[in-house]
Amino acid sequence: MKKLFLFWLLLASITTSNAQTLTSGGKLKPEQAIMDVRHYTIALNVDFNQRSIGGYTVIDVIMAKPTSVLLFDLLDSLNVQGVLVNGSKQPFDHKDNLITIHLDKELPAGKASVKVFYGGKPHVARRPPWDDGFTWTKDSTGHQWMAITAEGAGGKLYFPCKDHPSDEPNEGVDLLITVPKDLVVAGPGLLQNVTKHGSTATYHWKTNYTINNYSILFNVGDYRVFNRPYTTVDGHKATIQFYVLNEHADKAEHFLDVFVKTIHEQEKYFGEYPFAKEKIGMVETPHLGMEHQTMVAYGNKFRYTKIGGEDYDWLMHHEFGHEWWGNKVTAKDWADYWIHEGICSFGDALYTREFEGEAAYNKIFQRSIFGIKNKIPVVQRPDMDEDAAYIDDIYSKGAFFMHTLRYVMGDSLFFPALKKFVTSPKYTYDNLVSTDEVEQFFSHEAGRDLKPLFDLYLRTINKLEVHIQKLPGNKYLVQLQNIAIPLPIDTATDSGAKRMIIDSKGLKVDSKTMPVIDPEVFYIKKIIIE
Repeated sequence: MKKLFLFWLLLASITTSNAQTLTSGGKLKPEQAIMDVRHYTIALNVDFNQRSIGGYTVIDVIMAKPTSVLLFDLLDSLNVQGVLVNGSKQPFDHKDNLITIHLDKELPAGKASVKVFYGGKPHVARRPPWDDGFTWTKDSTGHQWMAITAEGAGGKLYFPCKDHPSDEPNEGVDLLITVPKDLVVAGPGLLQNVTKHGSTATYHWKTNYTINNYSILFNVGDYRVFNRPYTTVDGHKATIQFYVLNEHADKAEHFLDVFVKTIHEQEKYFGEYPFAKEKIGMVETPHLGMEHQTMVAYGNKFRYTKIGGEDYDWLMHHEFGHEWWGNKVTAKDWADYWIHEGICSFGDALYTREFEGEAAYNKIFQRSIFGIKNKIPVVQRPDMDEDAAYIDDIYSKGAFFMHTLRYVMGDSLFFPALKKFVTSPKYTYDNLVSTDEVEQFFSHEAGRDLKPLFDLYLRTINKLEVHIQKLPGNKYLVQLQNIAIPLPIDTATDSGAKRMIIDSKGLKVDSKTMPVIDPEVFYIKKIIIE
């Protein structure tokens, strides 16, 4: 969540920034297509006075074919001092945000280890999280406070990597981050140890789960850690950890009360929290927020609204929802990014459904439809980079599509299918997904071909066209004009509202007045009256 924060739910259109010049993904380079990244070890010293970093990254890979060239992404704002491949020093070039390693002899297929020594002043975020980089600031007590945002730019922002959504380190990441001893490092996974070195301390964070590049990062601040035990919906014991600035420690317990309610609600619809073997983590940040795996960034400044008469934090709920949609279920191409943002945003509306009821849930979509721009298809083309794929409608139209899909399938099929998808090994963790796979899954669960509906909503900017023709007497012919499958549609006549199955051949409706099609707004539609 980089450019928009639930504008469809808040009913406010937020202008996206064109300042972002860094992006990730796109067409996979041939030199990287034969590379499977297994693990990263990132060891860095953080110098707050110079606002710089320095150290090394080890990239463990499996090569599908022999090669004489290795290619990794790293921004030119950092300087590479040396490269070792399987312990042997190798020549390299670093330009155009790429490290090209010219091997002195061909590297055979199989396992390899690449160690890159580098340092310098990393790219600074100008307006995080709407653009990416390091944020160097201080809290109100004068302590240093640092955050990283990297969703658009990718991991290459500060460590050498294969910067493409189709490949994540299957064996996880080790982060060894050295900072002044009066500061605390918050990172993904589990904290292994803290080693003191006089005036500094090294924090070793380790995750064993597959993790996307933009979640491989850390935050540094004058943090106090609040822990709370949690039992997941499947009965497993987990630990909630909230890394909050010391100056806001008095707000932590209530924050955790609100957070626990959010966790329970998300688990009801999406199944057990995905990373219970590590932690359920949140960290206070100087920017608004991001969905970093097991250490979600939170910067909403404890501003709550009311849902169901109790405190609710929309930022907390949305970013935490990405633990399922984005971190557990991950798109293999930025072109399919609506899977992250659209389904996660639909999940936010489910919180309202849970605690205020169906009518309040429906009103969200009745209002949000006016924020759908419909200028570019949600799913455009393969091999997109993040910046091109990141349009407003992946949130608003993506969420509305799930609202429509729920209506078309019916709750008895839709909700079990939604949970089945997000809890299936076939579509989670190491197994990245595409829009086609989502469509095929829901078609199977619905027992009918839903591809025309997916195509209409996600691959075009067309609205569902409903044609109404007045016939002799008190009759009307209602037809679908631009979709080849029958759909249920609520139709209100002078005798009341009724759900009807309408297709391209049409259905005759008896009414003394013009029928009102889809009065509760389950479809993005265009009514054509003849």
